[in-house]
Amino acid sequence: MNLGLKDRVALVAASSQGIGRATAEAFAAEGCRVALCARNQQTLQTAAEKIREQYNAEVFADAFDVTDAAAVKHFVAAVAEKFSSVDICVTNAGGPPARGFLAATLEEWQRALELNFLSTVYFAREVIPHMQRKRWGRIITLTSITTKQPVTDLVLSNAVRAAVVGLVKSLANEFGKDGILVNNVGPGFTATDRLKELAKARSSTSGKNEQEIFDSWAADAPLKRLGEPREVAETIVWLASERASYITGQTVLVDGGMYKGL
Repeated sequence: MNLGLKDRVALVAASSQGIGRATAEAFAAEGCRVALCARNQQTLQTAAEKIREQYNAEVFADAFDVTDAAAVKHFVAAVAEKFSSVDICVTNAGGPPARGFLAATLEEWQRALELNFLSTVYFAREVIPHMQRKRWGRIITLTSITTKQPVTDLVLSNAVRAAVVGLVKSLANEFGKDGILVNNVGPGFTATDRLKELAKARSSTSGKNEQEIFDSWAADAPLKRLGEPREVAETIVWLASERASYITGQTVLVDGGMYKGL
């Protein structure tokens, strides 16, 4: 199936590993020119080189912290200068630490707000003018099943990621007239380093070992397994494609059926 993405410019944040990296690879496989960013220079460059070699793709990579508004502005400007446009923007950042409400510090609340909400604001402010000029654009936020169904010990994620959904709806309403589609993807329990951190936190309080925690998550999903990063990535690429041209303002869960609501 032709997704109509060849030569589009896809910017993917936090793309040195996990779902972000799988997403960058999936866009490159569709013939996109890709821009990567992450905090760790070494892992970012390793990912960029692999994508260049494996997909013969044009890749631009820069290491910085997405909570730095000036750095985001500089990065988007550099991408636009190199590739002459920014067509697709996937916002992503590492999730906040596993905490109960009273255990979470005020500093952790502030960091979660900056990392998981304001970073999306920073990217949207910079990419939307480029998309408006072409009257075509895709903004896809990467959050969590917590936007639909709060998860125990993830109060920071439960609260802050819901704000991203409100932003997605607002941007979809305001910029649909400009040909810009804005959607959110919410992964369920997916086999990443982030999930290992959550399993470790659960293990320390429950008395179960980490493998038992992983097994319980898998058992709770109708598909009886954890998700893979590539499965989330393929959903993101589809939402960015011409095959999803009448979908905007939505949250698409990639959770193996784990969300129990209607």
